[in-house]
Amino acid sequence: MTEFILRRLLQTILVLIVMTVLVFFGVHVIGNPADLFASSECTRACLAEIEANLGLDRPVWQQYLIFLGNIAQGDLGRSFQFGVPAMSLIWERFPATLELALASVILALAIGLPLGIYAGLRPKSLASRAIMGFSMIGFSVPVFWIGLILILTFSVRLGWFPAIGRGDTVELFGVPFSFLTLDGLRHLAMPAVTLSLLMMSMVIRLTRAGLREVMTSDYIRFARANGVPERRIIGWHAMKNILIPIVTVLGMELGGVIAFAVVTESIFSWPGVGKMLIDAITVLDRPLIVAYLIFVVTMFVILNLVIDILYSLLDPRMRPGAGSA
Repeated sequence: MTEFILRRLLQTILVLIVMTVLVFFGVHVIGNPADLFASSECTRACLAEIEANLGLDRPVWQQYLIFLGNIAQGDLGRSFQFGVPAMSLIWERFPATLELALASVILALAIGLPLGIYAGLRPKSLASRAIMGFSMIGFSVPVFWIGLILILTFSVRLGWFPAIGRGDTVELFGVPFSFLTLDGLRHLAMPAVTLSLLMMSMVIRLTRAGLREVMTSDYIRFARANGVPERRIIGWHAMKNILIPIVTVLGMELGGVIAFAVVTESIFSWPGVGKMLIDAITVLDRPLIVAYLIFVVTMFVILNLVIDILYSLLDPRMRPGAGSA
């Protein structure tokens, strides 16, 4: 296992180096940020001074080498717009996005697993067909439409939940979270539901398909023949196999929610990293954009490593060297 983790870490470093090249040079092709900071009366000399202050007067390859040197020191650059380290801005907004992502995953599991189990055990019932119809709607309906409908229904008409903002927060280990307050939970409810519907639909379908396949396996029949209670068969023997694809999907979806929750955060004015990215793109804040993309790539790579380790824990056959034993 140690050799496997070390090999994956080396692959991770290689992937990150390649992605720094692609991200850095790709972002630097887009526009000139100095034009956004210059006034309408700014002369060519004034524009050149702004470019020098932003470090844009050097060749791109020199800027990249400086960028790599700064990364080695834990510095991903300073925001053009705010004049502070880009990572400090990301870490400032990240707790809000992480809270929203985790809330959506918890909702997807808490609702999707029981519905998927019911649909898998009673596939021909009317309720099972209704559950599968609901999952199809979750796959088909755009996220922005769901968010707008929730706002119109539960905020504008019924007035149950606030439409924008994060609400009251409480610091936990120095990090502000809104789920610890009633007002924060009310603000969190609709964005979390909006983000969770797609994952919930995936969990329902994966659980139903996996359960129907597993329940006809020989080891399930053997367990029943030995008098093992049905609740234990489903909750322990069957779920161990069903959870493998679910862990994969939710692991990658968690990264996707954190990285690309732009639409939901914009609709609900949720102060996370997705909304910050939109603002950074608007003003061509290159260091902030590059830092965000590098942060997202690193997060995905780490999630992949964690998923591989969880795989080996859930299924001994997938552990390194198991096939040759």
